[in-house]
Amino acid sequence: MFSVYGKAGRLFRGSLEELRKIGPKSVVGRVEPGAGVGRDGTDGLVFRMAEVAQAAGSWMVNDHASDHAHREAMAAYAQTAQSQPPRHPLTLVRDIMNPGAITLDDDATLAQAWETLASHRLGQAPVVDPSGMLVGLLTRADLMRLDNMPGPSRHAQASQAWLAQAVSDVMWTPVPSVSPDTDIRRLARVLLDTGLPGLPVVDEQGRVMAFASRTDILRAVVADPPLDLWS
Repeated sequence: MFSVYGKAGRLFRGSLEELRKIGPKSVVGRVEPGAGVGRDGTDGLVFRMAEVAQAAGSWMVNDHASDHAHREAMAAYAQTAQSQPPRHPLTLVRDIMNPGAITLDDDATLAQAWETLASHRLGQAPVVDPSGMLVGLLTRADLMRLDNMPGPSRHAQASQAWLAQAVSDVMWTPVPSVSPDTDIRRLARVLLDTGLPGLPVVDEQGRVMAFASRTDILRAVVADPPLDLWS
C-alpha cells in the first residue's frame, strides 16, 4: 500500500497500480532523476572487507595452527546453525527497512539539515511536521546543487541566506510513502518511476516509522536470507 503526503496532509492512498495512474510528476514535487544518491556510499562494506582480509592474513601466519583453528570454528558454526530456525526469503518492506528513521523538522534550517545528514552519513531524510506526520523529503543532493554552493561568482552572504532557509522551502513535496507490509518489488517499481532514492515507511496515521532505500534493496539482493524475486 502506498500513500502520498504533502504540507496539507495525506493526498492519496492506494495500490501501486492506482499510484502509477496518477503519474510520478503528480506524486513528487521536485523530481530530479538520478540526483538521489541513497545512503552514503560508505555503508560499512569496505570496512568489513578490510576486516576479512586482515583476518585472513593472520590465519596464514601459522598454517598448522590456523588450519586447526579453522576446523574448530567450522565445527562450532555447524552446531550453531543446526539450532537456528530456518531462514526465509525477504519479501516485504518490513524485512529490509531501517527502523527508527532519522527525520528532519519542517521548520529546521538547511544548515541544521546538512549537519544532521552529515553526522548520520545519510543521503536523504523524511521531513515531518510537529506531530511527526510526513510532509516531504530532503536529499543531500539538493543541498549540494552547484548554484547554491559558495564560489568565486557567488557572494558569501547569498550562501548564508540559502542555508538559513527552512527545510520546508526546499524539500520535495508531495512525496510518496510506503507501508511496511508492501511487497519489495512494488517499492522498487515506485523508485524507478519517480527517481527517488528511497521512500519513507509510515504507519496508518502517516507518522514516519522507518525508511527503505535503494541501498537497502541492493543489500537484500546479496544477503542471506535472500530477496525473493520470483514468488
